[in-house]
Amino acid sequence: MSAILAMRNVTRRFSGLVAVNDVSFELNEGEILGVIGPNGAGKTTLVSLISGTLAPSAGDILFENHPIVSLPAYRRARLGIGRTFQIMHPFPGLSVLDNVAVGALFGRAESGTGLAEARERAREYLEFVGLAKFADQRADELGGPGRKRLELAKALAMQPKLLLCDEVMAGLNHVEIDEVIGVIRQLRDRGITILVIEHVIKAIKSLSDRLLVLHHGEKIADGPPDAVLADDTVIEAYLGKRRT
Repeated sequence: MSAILAMRNVTRRFSGLVAVNDVSFELNEGEILGVIGPNGAGKTTLVSLISGTLAPSAGDILFENHPIVSLPAYRRARLGIGRTFQIMHPFPGLSVLDNVAVGALFGRAESGTGLAEARERAREYLEFVGLAKFADQRADELGGPGRKRLELAKALAMQPKLLLCDEVMAGLNHVEIDEVIGVIRQLRDRGITILVIEHVIKAIKSLSDRLLVLHHGEKIADGPPDAVLADDTVIEAYLGKRRT
């Protein structure tokens, strides 16, 4: 498989704090990569560096073998990098349908898309994520699970090649988590490469082809889920040192 994304010694500093420290990895086309780590490990910062809402302090990021660190977020989106946000902020006052239509209007290579076509496409994505019956409701009236699905639909409407999912299962119950896992697997079957951040270890283990673990901004493990979750360094990062 060829790498759709490559991080090369990427670092991000916030004054004296190093949020991401010299991280390198590749994400292969068609792969689901799970990113895990304790709170404050640098996971959301990593996604922001890839999507372009933050710039690295050092290092390089390649998308389809082309450097993208100098490109703003909207240019990266139009190349095919989509993301969801951990803190959900629907466009206020707009319907669920029009929230998703915004993504269709400004997505990958879609500068000629009209509003009617964007809304038609938005309905397809709302159906896909299970929100079709809420299409005409104000988006800010949705509850937490609905807003999670809306984030996914907005990102999908931009027609990404690479989708960055930041805790799309947080706060969901077991049934809702299984439904989201099913949606993400269907997306991969449609040819979308996925990076997903998640704290629900059982869910991320079953979903991911590979796990990458961050701790204090550094990559401490990268490999098959079973091997990574059995690694002593990973166990220590989550649970503290083992007793001997």
